[in-house]
Amino acid sequence: MPDPTAEPSLPAGSWRGYHRATRMATYSFLSALPLLVLYEGLILLFNQGQTMQVRISAEVWMKWIFSLFGAAGVHVLAGVVLIVGVVIFYAERRKNVPLRPRYFGWMIGESAVYAVLLALLVSTVVGMIFTMAPTTTPAAMAPQMAGGSIGMQLALSIGAGLYEELLFRVLLVGGLYLGLKAVFPERPRYAYIIAALVGALLFSAVHYIGALGDTFTLASFTFRFLFGLALNVVFLVRGFGVAAWTHALYDVMIVTSLLG
Repeated sequence: MPDPTAEPSLPAGSWRGYHRATRMATYSFLSALPLLVLYEGLILLFNQGQTMQVRISAEVWMKWIFSLFGAAGVHVLAGVVLIVGVVIFYAERRKNVPLRPRYFGWMIGESAVYAVLLALLVSTVVGMIFTMAPTTTPAAMAPQMAGGSIGMQLALSIGAGLYEELLFRVLLVGGLYLGLKAVFPERPRYAYIIAALVGALLFSAVHYIGALGDTFTLASFTFRFLFGLALNVVFLVRGFGVAAWTHALYDVMIVTSLLG
């Protein structure tokens, strides 16, 4: 007997059905798992023999935050991810979310298109603003990747897509939005705009912090700020999974010279 409280199934085989399904948290969580596995696998592989492991800064910061809650805090992140996944499945079990393998392939293809389009759009806008800048191509504006090997650079690219989107889009922008919305409940749109601007500013600024930070230029800062805003839009419209893959594939395309 069908559950009268369950939501109707999403339509199959249509763009509307694909779009609605893949915006849900279930798809965001499941589509992010391959990024986590790839990142951890490549990091372990290419950090062999290293005195100190090279890891993405956003991951280190998140683990440091967890470490404040106890000595075992650094080991909590994986557990938190699994717990969040269980909560998501439980919360959405009545929504009849269609788990179709082809949707995950479509999400990766969609993200690749966004990565190229956003890189070209933002670099064009920055080039128009800084007409005297020597170059404003996506590759010129990309962050420097620590580690000499192409394998390590690919690992960091994948990790940036996962952890920077989790930190800056989900936790920072999402947290700021909820806080501002509580203060100004009648202005939810303004709350998100302010949160998105602050998140994009911080997203750009962190690329110049620390010994491995890039050399600051106003053109590269503006590029990253606008790219952060664009990722905010992707996150808002298409969800965390597509935003994470868009970011990761953009960095991979830069490392492999597919975007020049």
